[in-house]
Amino acid sequence: MILPAVVMTSLLAACGSLPGGSGTPLTEAQAVQLVLRQDARFAGIRPADPDLIGQSAWYEVAATENGWQVQVRIGWGDCPAGCINQHRWVYAVTREGDVSLVSEEGDPPLAATGVRGIALAGPTCPVETVPADPACAGRPVEGAVIVALGDAGVEVARATTGADGTFTISLAPGSYRLVPQPVEGLMGTAAEQHVGVAAGEPMGELTFAYDTGIR
Repeated sequence: MILPAVVMTSLLAACGSLPGGSGTPLTEAQAVQLVLRQDARFAGIRPADPDLIGQSAWYEVAATENGWQVQVRIGWGDCPAGCINQHRWVYAVTREGDVSLVSEEGDPPLAATGVRGIALAGPTCPVETVPADPACAGRPVEGAVIVALGDAGVEVARATTGADGTFTISLAPGSYRLVPQPVEGLMGTAAEQHVGVAAGEPMGELTFAYDTGIR
């Protein structure tokens, strides 16, 4: 049986898996984090900044009698001029950690945006040949952690590669720095990469190359 989000959130909070589960009332910041977990499209969204031109995605928080109201907005289409399209969600969060969707309106929301890719380790043969030997191709790296950093170097998301070396990170539109973490048993950590995520665009494809140390 699949439980509604509000029921599931309440159960997790009661068990202590979420902030406030110990009986301590949630703070405003914790309430925001609960809302941002409701939808993959909310990953990496920052507070509304009136001085930031072209901010396509943001959230605003207002105190209520029993907690907070959190509004999330995602816009797309010429956002430096104010965004042609937009979609808004309004959530109510109680001080006990219950989250409920109050309203949703706007243009049909876009699919989740972000990046995906693969981590490979090489070389896998002592001698590289030209043309390259398919048997010496880079091998997938399982368990590599890729961290996405947003504004001011703040971590907004992370992912761990699977057995096939692939990963996917959902991110709101914006600019990010993808930083691979060291992997035990490999000499060199893959270089970080800068990416731009745009609403309505296909997910970017990245390849991170780790060094096996074989020479």
